[in-house]
Amino acid sequence: MTSQHSVLIVLFDGVQSLDVTGPLEVFAGARGYADRPDAYRIRTASLDGAPVRTSSGLALTPDTALDGVRTPDTLLVPGGQGTRAPDPRLVDWLRRRAPAAGRIVSVCTGALLLAEAGLLDGHRVTTHWAECAALAARYPAVRVDPEPIFVRDGRVATSAGITSGIDLALALVEDDLGRDAALAIARHLVVFLRRPGNQTQFSAQLAAQTAKRRPLRDVQQWITEHPGADLSVETLARRANLSPRHFARAFQAETGVAPGRYVDQVRLETARRLLEDTDDGIEEISRACGYGTPEAMRRAFLRTVGTAPAEYRRRFTPLPAA
Repeated sequence: MTSQHSVLIVLFDGVQSLDVTGPLEVFAGARGYADRPDAYRIRTASLDGAPVRTSSGLALTPDTALDGVRTPDTLLVPGGQGTRAPDPRLVDWLRRRAPAAGRIVSVCTGALLLAEAGLLDGHRVTTHWAECAALAARYPAVRVDPEPIFVRDGRVATSAGITSGIDLALALVEDDLGRDAALAIARHLVVFLRRPGNQTQFSAQLAAQTAKRRPLRDVQQWITEHPGADLSVETLARRANLSPRHFARAFQAETGVAPGRYVDQVRLETARRLLEDTDDGIEEISRACGYGTPEAMRRAFLRTVGTAPAEYRRRFTPLPAA
């Protein structure tokens, strides 16, 4: 990036304040933590230039009116309750002006506004997990992926709920200014520059429901605390004092996930965390997570994450602080 990059953040009544301020603070952080303090020119705008009230009641005063702004390099559309029944004038402005922007970015349910304006047709996108099904049903021309925390498809970038907007903004800064600048901003904000876009919106424990019956809940907890143990259906059934067949049926009925699938998710999640947070060797991690061998863990990573454990560690572990 050789010239000043303009960022325009769209404001509207019912916007989620963190969807605005999270990415804004990332781009603003370049002023103190990049070689080019003037790298970004950030502006906010509403339909008439009037103050808006966020979904939490906070009043935000924009810099200007949307009709008075130049086409930005990055157009960022946040989410919030105001995306559910948007002002038609806002949708019309997006339809007319957004295609000329260098990058079109949404945070959380801001994707609904972009989709309503026809800007996501044919693109792979994501949004908050609770709205993915509705987005896919209402806009069949949009390819909705409910798993990642953010998705980049050409010049369109969409993120999941709230804090993932910070992850996406850091990824954009890394593209523009380099990894060192993005890392410095991440450290200042006390966040980590290590969440890849394909990281799931859910942990295994959140993706699955919590079982209603105490014995099954105890088994879920046991799996989480002992990923390296024998976690066969037979062993888990004995812990729940059920037959293997009854246990498997009951576990899936109450959690929505088959026991083997749940075990796979917990083991993968634990392995990713150990790769990110420790210096433990690949072989040691594979044993600790129940894979047995590095090759078995490698196959699981390639199948699910799309990269080998060693490459995952290299790409997604922060550099040491200077």
